[in-house]
Amino acid sequence: MIEAQALTKSFGGTDAVRDVSFSVAKGEVLGFLGPNGAGKSTTMKMITGFLTPTRGTARVCGHDILTQTRAAQRRLGYLPEGAPAYGDMTPFGLLSFVADVRGLKGAERRKRIEAALDAAQVRGVVHQPIDTLSKGFKRRVGLAQALLHDPDVLILDEPTDGLDPNQKHDVRSLIREMAPEKAILISTHILEEVEALCSRTLVIARGCIVADNTPAELLRRDPLHGAVILSVVAAARSALLPKLQLIPGVLAVAEEGETLVVRPVPGREADVLAGLTQAIRAENWPVAEIYQQRGRLDVVFRTLTTDARARAA
Repeated sequence: MIEAQALTKSFGGTDAVRDVSFSVAKGEVLGFLGPNGAGKSTTMKMITGFLTPTRGTARVCGHDILTQTRAAQRRLGYLPEGAPAYGDMTPFGLLSFVADVRGLKGAERRKRIEAALDAAQVRGVVHQPIDTLSKGFKRRVGLAQALLHDPDVLILDEPTDGLDPNQKHDVRSLIREMAPEKAILISTHILEEVEALCSRTLVIARGCIVADNTPAELLRRDPLHGAVILSVVAAARSALLPKLQLIPGVLAVAEEGETLVVRPVPGREADVLAGLTQAIRAENWPVAEIYQQRGRLDVVFRTLTTDARARAA
């Protein structure tokens, strides 16, 4: 439902985005991650037709954004960075205006406006000027206009920016509810949002895609993915080190502060955890706490994006 083909955008001879290609199918929520200035918003603007690519193209539901711009834009809803709106309008006035632009009429027009107000939860401020609203409410009004025509494709640039924890929960629940029937592309800096919402993740750095994985696959890139952490009293640590090395599947053991870190051979994570828990019970090791690392997206993100900066330099 979304196809990007070798999208490239140059500004003053510098490529902000270089040869970016990917696709998003119905039912997918694709998280678009990258540091500031990596090219996320520029890529989204090209897919929606707000920026013309220097090279390459994109298709929305089969419509080429360069040659069939109107047809493509009818099928998508777009929440831009910063959620720009007409500040002197009210939320109801803005949605009425957008409904007119979208060609909605009669009972369908009323139905879609009501549904968008409910979905974005902005009924409480529906008749206040947008300029007087908080950042969070402005963001939700922007989301309402993106949802107004019930599009097949949603492109959301930082949809939960400025929202409080309760509002973030509500917006994430709404996205999960809509996901089976749509293709959704979300740009976000919030790594917990990727795990909570996304079925797939693209990481972009210096205008190039450096990873395309599920969140679970990204977590496995953390060097400590599957490592078992043991909290052990100081007096017992040195005695346990050689015993830990004998557990089947253990690759390495290190002492870090007040803990022992047991790294498994890749693919042997479950064996190592089972062997450790069995040994702790059988030999009554003085372990206060034991847990297995899932991996951390922030570690993987830093590795991917800093490696990209190093390669470019």
